Amino acid sequence: MSLMVFLRHGQARNNTERVLSGRSPGVGLTETGLMQARSAAALVSVMQIKRIYTSPMERARQTADIVGEYGSIKVISDDRLIELDMGKFTGMRYDEIFSLHGNVFLKFYSGDLALAHNGVETFESVKRRVFSMVEELQDRHQGENILLVTHMDPIKAVLSKVMDLTPQTLFELILANASMTVFNAMEGGLSLMGINIMDSSRFLHTW
Repeated sequence: MSLMVFLRHGQARNNTERVLSGRSPGVGLTETGLMQARSAAALVSVMQIKRIYTSPMERARQTADIVGEYGSIKVISDDRLIELDMGKFTGMRYDEIFSLHGNVFLKFYSGDLALAHNGVETFESVKRRVFSMVEELQDRHQGENILLVTHMDPIKAVLSKVMDLTPQTLFELILANASMTVFNAMEGGLSLMGINIMDSSRFLHTW
């Protein structure tokens, strides 16, 4: 058995400000996010991780570097783990976008083409790019435990394909900053082992 572990980046400024930052540069971790990343690094250290891959976005890279330094593991950037492109919605606040366009998150998971017409990457596109990487890494690193540091929707894309989740379930599912989603990487696919894995001290705090 080998593990494929997806780690969402620690808390970043866009999370606290409730802004759709998408691929905007310069969105790094908050002080809380840095502490979350260090806490995640301690948990990851017992998983015998051999490889770390990360989204190139600053908030993910910072998280990955903290984990990599903790375990003395080289961090490799891969664009397939990047945040989705928010198109014309980039930089908008959640409340503003909901008031103007309704529940865009549910529309995104439902494959509503109105979002694509506004330049938003489709959920199917996210699934294709992430799973191309999953399949490649399973073949390249057989028997090794791998950590992939990324964003909420790339992780939801994997969960959606593995568990056949509905758009409503995907919308309601919240993956905490700096939490891990762990899969058993088996021949022929992935099997979910754990979701929202994080230090228990965080359960009583806002994610």
